[in-house]
Amino acid sequence: MTFSISARCPDTGMFGIAVSSSSPCVAARCAHARAGVGAVATQNVTDPRLGPKGLDLMASGFSAEAALEALKRDAPHLEYRQLALVDAQGRTASFSGANTLGTHRVATGPGVIAAGNLLSHPGVPEAMVAAFTAGVGQPLGDRLLAAMRAAEEAGGEEGPVHSVGMILVRDVAWPVADLRVDWADEDPIAEISALWDRWKGEMEAYVSRALNPSQAPSYGVPGDM
Repeated sequence: MTFSISARCPDTGMFGIAVSSSSPCVAARCAHARAGVGAVATQNVTDPRLGPKGLDLMASGFSAEAALEALKRDAPHLEYRQLALVDAQGRTASFSGANTLGTHRVATGPGVIAAGNLLSHPGVPEAMVAAFTAGVGQPLGDRLLAAMRAAEEAGGEEGPVHSVGMILVRDVAWPVADLRVDWADEDPIAEISALWDRWKGEMEAYVSRALNPSQAPSYGVPGDM
């Protein structure tokens, strides 16, 4: 029901994760990222507890692979879970349980991992990684959404996707982007791409307003002098 991509930008230290599904509100369950730590996608028959647990393990010094092994030791119903992790050094790790649905695959590249289940074609994750890698030098959000569009072009899921989300974290304690289309009858990836195009030009201003409002740009709303 899901395909995702998780990545670290070596130039900025930013982490990001984008995920789409045929079910509603996918990012609320599946997408987890923490500044300075990494990203975890927990999908298939999802256990959302595994995302924060994986991030806690990596925050304590575990590599992505070691964090995954720790999760596997303790997680109930592991045979239903599909996990993909990237850590602070850009190392990746993945797991697909025996009950992962339909055609499922994982693909990796430097600092990036893509995973999917109920795929229409086994090459979907490889297409995602290729599109992400081709965007070196572009903003991380652009690269993640290019990968999501490449997934669709490669066949995507067996059925239509209806929800999508993207989280970006960097050198502050909150996500600098947490964008979601929780349900769309048609083309949620196009909707989130338009939302990202709207948000990315203002993202830095909102960080500045949080850290030092006196030095931040004007708010740009009616009545703001």
